[in-house]
Amino acid sequence: MRFGIMAMQLEALVPSGVPAEQIMASIMSFDHAGLAKSLFDKGFNPIELGGDLGMFLPNVYSPESVERLAALKSGGLSYTLHLPLWSVEPSTPLTPVRKGSVEAVVQAINATTPIQPEVFVLHATGALAAEFYNMKISELARTLILHQFQNGARESIRAILAETGLPSRRLAIETIEFPLDLTIELAEEFDLSLCLDTGHVLAGFPGWFDFFEVVEKLLPRLVEVHLHDCKKMPQGVRGYGEDHKPLGTGDLDLGHFLDRLSAANFTGPLVFELNVDEALESLNVVKSIRPNYV
Repeated sequence: MRFGIMAMQLEALVPSGVPAEQIMASIMSFDHAGLAKSLFDKGFNPIELGGDLGMFLPNVYSPESVERLAALKSGGLSYTLHLPLWSVEPSTPLTPVRKGSVEAVVQAINATTPIQPEVFVLHATGALAAEFYNMKISELARTLILHQFQNGARESIRAILAETGLPSRRLAIETIEFPLDLTIELAEEFDLSLCLDTGHVLAGFPGWFDFFEVVEKLLPRLVEVHLHDCKKMPQGVRGYGEDHKPLGTGDLDLGHFLDRLSAANFTGPLVFELNVDEALESLNVVKSIRPNYV
């Protein structure tokens, strides 16, 4: 199995011990390719690049930076790309905001074309949709409103595919804080792939399910896993802050999960959405219970 890691590492962006007056200079000298290479050297592959880095570092996906990232592929390094999610809301009914969100996503896809990420991970809905999802309103009102957000996501996905020419199966929508059934409907309608976020499911973000029930629903379209642990939340409670924990510290039945992926001949990446130390700790947990998968 292929265990990767996200490149959104705060310590790499703002190293501890840097004097306050040198922080901006440190950020502006950020070496994206150097970070990717260092993570690869620690045993992680692929590296999941973060589309949101461009919000703070305008040149992080400049042609020169992308060329350096692409050059590393000759040494065996591969990439996925998590498309922008901060400040974007591709499902909003407010058309100007939705179109701007599509533009941000399209720009990220086009900028990274030379890298050829094997999959682009998309949050089809954002913080506004999650707010209505959790609002204290009648279930009828919630259902109607969430279908409006699904319609907005539908329009955005259609535009993203049309404007980039991206094969639909290279776009994977993630299990986030939005109803699981509406997410799967979008994937089926546009023949998209799916990204299973283990912590999100345990936290109850897409609804409260048996974890392996969700796995079975997603397996036919599953191309990537975001791997981290979380407590299993009871019905009606969402585990904010309980996810993105190292493996072995929550309720994920890791051995059973890896066995099920193996039985299904899953070959996609399992990306640790953790910092480097937590990811190395988690990789050791995998080695201890299923050494044949590492």
